[in-house]
Amino acid sequence: MSDLPRKAVTRTVKLAALPLGFAGRATWGLGKRIGGKSAEIVARELQQRTADQLFRVLGELKGGAMKLGQALSVFEAALPGEMAGPYRAALTKLQEAAPPMPTRTVHSVLEARLGEDWRELFLEFRDKPSAAASIGQVHRAVWHDGRQVAVKVQYPGAGEALLSDLTQLSRFARMLGPLVPGMDIKPLITELRDRVAEELDYALEAEAQRAHAEVFGDDPDVVVPGVVHQCDQVLVTEWLDGIPLAEIIADGTAEQRDRAGQLLAGFLFSGPARTGLLHADPHPGNFRLLPDGDEEEDVAGWRLGVLDFGTVDRLPGGLPETIGVSLRLALEGDSAGVYALLREEGFVKEGIDLDPDAVLEYLLPIIEPAEADEFTFSREWIRGQAARLADMRSPAHQLGKQLNLPPSYLLIHRVTLSTIGVLCQLNATVRMRDELESWLPGFLPGGDADPAPVEAHA
Repeated sequence: MSDLPRKAVTRTVKLAALPLGFAGRATWGLGKRIGGKSAEIVARELQQRTADQLFRVLGELKGGAMKLGQALSVFEAALPGEMAGPYRAALTKLQEAAPPMPTRTVHSVLEARLGEDWRELFLEFRDKPSAAASIGQVHRAVWHDGRQVAVKVQYPGAGEALLSDLTQLSRFARMLGPLVPGMDIKPLITELRDRVAEELDYALEAEAQRAHAEVFGDDPDVVVPGVVHQCDQVLVTEWLDGIPLAEIIADGTAEQRDRAGQLLAGFLFSGPARTGLLHADPHPGNFRLLPDGDEEEDVAGWRLGVLDFGTVDRLPGGLPETIGVSLRLALEGDSAGVYALLREEGFVKEGIDLDPDAVLEYLLPIIEPAEADEFTFSREWIRGQAARLADMRSPAHQLGKQLNLPPSYLLIHRVTLSTIGVLCQLNATVRMRDELESWLPGFLPGGDADPAPVEAHA
């Protein structure tokens, strides 16, 4: 997969084959049912075959295909129990690795961007990548001053591949919809397309990472690697060891899961208030859990390592105060007040009248975690919420179709849902209310969270 545009025809054919595969499996399933197999068994086999093909293709192609797969991966917890198994294995593969590009391609990019003597910048450079993702892969190296570093090298032609893939995927987004109950795939694809330019710009990523590294430099809970060097298509940052969050999800203890969940919620809520930026790609592959020295059994001192600042939302005043005020009013049972604020912000369009109590019930997945001092995010809970929103006969489903999502809230909305998805994968018990009171403007009576947002980093 050395040159993504060179394989454009192959990529298009593979993506175009997905809806044909869905249709073919449906015909196969009908034949099985006619042959006597139960509908439940046939449905399960169909889901497994669909998952295997879809996520194998998304992972192999990298680019926008893999980007969509990673975005969907955090919603695995919402899948019904009988479907979750086949999806889980395929989805989690997308969070940590993808097929690497050839070594000669990596070297050619480094030579073009760092110069013919690029090797002199490193005391050591490992040709085998440590991780490969949607638009670039990471190599471990030793910088010329002795620092352990991560060298992110962008795939040649990654931009064209991203746009081409997402355009192709959007054409059959409706067929992908049932794969994640309650999830509208097309707006997600559109939003990913809108972010392509930023994702490809390593200068913007370096700027966002520097801002976070500076603000969180002395933080007891969060570690952000510093930026060592940046140029077009190459980003060098400090190396960060740790336990991938995907491993905690798969094999972590209850204490590790709770610690990871608390740290993740704290980082994602505090980031906008402290930096004016929201880390907007919260899938498990972008986080590490860092044990505290020799005391690995005591998770209280473990920290969260944060990677990949390619997608951020710029929020100069922190998260919108409307979110905090609306959530506070919701906890007070003031459905009329919540409805008035949502209408004012454009969530309810002119000419549409909705039942304020029904709107409050629709927002339960966001309200419930804030009601108690501690809340346990679980697959069972999120499955129930997803089923409620996905059932076309339910009032919640019908109401959801009438609500509007203003453009300024698109990334905030996706990050919120993605974070909830990851917390459910972790099965973490989190003191969510503590984080909201500390960092969400408008949540506390009087309208202020403490501390106040700092000046945003451009």
